[in-house]
Amino acid sequence: MESSRQLKRSLGLGMVIILCVANIIGSGVYKKIAPMTAELHSSGWVLICWVLGGIISLFGALSNAEVAGLLAETGGEYIYYQKIYNKFFAFIFGWSCFTVIETAAISSLAYIFAQSLNGIIHMPAVFASLENFNIAGEFYPFAGFNVKLLAIFIILLFTWINTKGVKTGAGVSTFILSLVFIGIFIIIIFGLSSGHADVHRAFDMRTTNNQPITFSAIFAAMLAAFWAYQGWASVGYIGGEVKNAKKNMPIGIIVGVFIIITIYLLVNTAYLSLLSVPQLEAIYKSQDSIAAVEAVKQFWGGGGVIFISVMICITTLSATHATILAACRMYYAMAKEGLFFSSVGKLNKSDVPAVSMWYQGIWACLLVLSGTFDQLTDMIIFAVFIYYGATALGVFILRKTMPDAPRPYKVWGYPIVPAIVVIFSAVLFFNTIFARPREAAIGMALMLTGVPLYFWFRKKNRSATIL
Repeated sequence: MESSRQLKRSLGLGMVIILCVANIIGSGVYKKIAPMTAELHSSGWVLICWVLGGIISLFGALSNAEVAGLLAETGGEYIYYQKIYNKFFAFIFGWSCFTVIETAAISSLAYIFAQSLNGIIHMPAVFASLENFNIAGEFYPFAGFNVKLLAIFIILLFTWINTKGVKTGAGVSTFILSLVFIGIFIIIIFGLSSGHADVHRAFDMRTTNNQPITFSAIFAAMLAAFWAYQGWASVGYIGGEVKNAKKNMPIGIIVGVFIIITIYLLVNTAYLSLLSVPQLEAIYKSQDSIAAVEAVKQFWGGGGVIFISVMICITTLSATHATILAACRMYYAMAKEGLFFSSVGKLNKSDVPAVSMWYQGIWACLLVLSGTFDQLTDMIIFAVFIYYGATALGVFILRKTMPDAPRPYKVWGYPIVPAIVVIFSAVLFFNTIFARPREAAIGMALMLTGVPLYFWFRKKNRSATIL
């Protein structure tokens, strides 16, 4: 941990805001309005769920940032949980990242890239005769296989590239973020000013199925929204490098998340003004269309479709690369502690944990075959909110166990804000089991496979020590 002690507090408020926005914005802003509309059948309620999702994300980010600030010298959540709870819980978190959270994120991002590229060049069908082949009536591995095959190719390609030590510079990331903003503001400005837009329709609270909005439907819709807000937890990692962190970290996070909330409200208002609720429901059912593409098509025709599709391709390709590059480091660290397969703890000639990357890449490819984009992201959010709740609970635990430890800042609104995150995480957990039993069951089963493995790794380590 010597390198972390040498970090300088050189980042100002502006950089905290930029990093917050950059870590959050991604594929969800283009895609997730369709499943939300299919769940709620009301444009007005969709916008409300975007706001609620943003508020909960803000509370979670502030809770996470206190823990990150306190334990900033020791690393990420895997190390945090060792301090807050124990090695067993930390291992289950790391295993959950491998089986669900990070690998499914790679699968989802690669899937959206392939889907967007297919919208531009219309790849020929592959194994069309096997479209209806299924396993237990739940898994259709050959459905849309042309898109899935390209997604698998991208995962394997970027895994191979990253084993060679290739890294993306900060300038490239900034350039890509700029492209994302250009694309989104084109949708907002041209979409809302288009003659095809009906802004009043976007705020209509009535449901198209004439049924009342249920509590479960709101949570199910927010499950989709949270994928678009996913990423704020990463902001906590820069706590040790922020000038006047006690002031700038919470302000930066608040401003950053409010910027995201504003952007999401504006762009989704544009979607809902350009596309009716039935149209968005049809997009969701088709599984091979993207809401942003269909919205731009309304006011810009074929040229707009190509532009926004290329935009989505660039965004998701970059995010896929970044996730493949970063996520495997956790499994490498676990292996070095004897809590993962020993081969994963080795570096190649380029000083890269290549074996860890290949384990991650192969499993991500299998997840691509297991389901659709929305099934994968629902599974991710179900899993990740268990740990968001655990981190927020850690605020209370650390206040008791380390009351005198220096904190760069304390979470605003304590104890209410972290308590809301804990309660909301618990409610979302149980509601997902009810509303998305398939995704919840698969996610939980994959995470729980880590329980016997933990004891197996421990036993193996003890045997090695004796020898």
